[in-house]
Amino acid sequence: MPGNARRATMAVLLAGTVMVAPALGDESAELVIDGQVFVTRTEAPEHMEYVPEIISGWVFRSDETQAVQMDDFDNPGMLYVDEGLDLWTQVDGEAGESCASCHGDAESMAGVRTQMPHVNEDGELWAMEDYVNNCRTERMEAEAWGWESGPMLAMTTMISYQSRGLPMNVQIDGEAQEYWEQGRDLYYTRFGQLNLSCANCHEDNYGNMLRADHLSQGQLNGFPVYRLKWAGVGSIHRRLRGCITDTRAETFGRGSDELTALELYVSSRGNGLSVEAPSVRN
Repeated sequence: MPGNARRATMAVLLAGTVMVAPALGDESAELVIDGQVFVTRTEAPEHMEYVPEIISGWVFRSDETQAVQMDDFDNPGMLYVDEGLDLWTQVDGEAGESCASCHGDAESMAGVRTQMPHVNEDGELWAMEDYVNNCRTERMEAEAWGWESGPMLAMTTMISYQSRGLPMNVQIDGEAQEYWEQGRDLYYTRFGQLNLSCANCHEDNYGNMLRADHLSQGQLNGFPVYRLKWAGVGSIHRRLRGCITDTRAETFGRGSDELTALELYVSSRGNGLSVEAPSVRN
């Protein structure tokens, strides 16, 4: 369906709820943290047909929320980074090892977040959480962490922080292609009683207001994200589940093949944007 037709469909479905918002704000505004300039707008990847430019969710937030992310002393997500650094060197499990035992300093994780999710040695698509738990169970002989548990959120936030400022660059061809295509199909699939797809909001109507929320492109370059609504950090799969539930549909489980494939596709839509983790959103 052409982009204009999809926009019209969305407007009908949410009549009285969506209204046109003013321009996105000062297009010259820059996300700068400790002197480092982040890419929040850039040319869309070739595989995106209807979007000429990709834009970080940071651009769609209020001045106050933007300011919190720009100051590491104010950003509450940095508490998770600190906890993750403590866990990195903490010995756990029957093998008597820590993450640092194999990987050295946490800085060795620089670049990992930019490529997640990634196809493992067995040809399976894994999210970062899968890799963390594989290290815990197979190398450390420790118990796996829950997907949304405190330790997992701290570890994934800290690992993602090591890539802050680097461009997203997930693989979409070769062994990743079948997963990417599965995720793309899910992105355009209509769910629930509202009969909405991810694209209806984040491709057709970004920049508009949905009730009190300024619709973004749904980029994932800021995850794990500290969301004010959650009063804490949450994972990508938590956010994806929430979006699908908002369509009044049953959703997929955290760590499911479906959500991991969707994560890959949505991440690929942000290839070229800087990793911002931990970002701050509404």
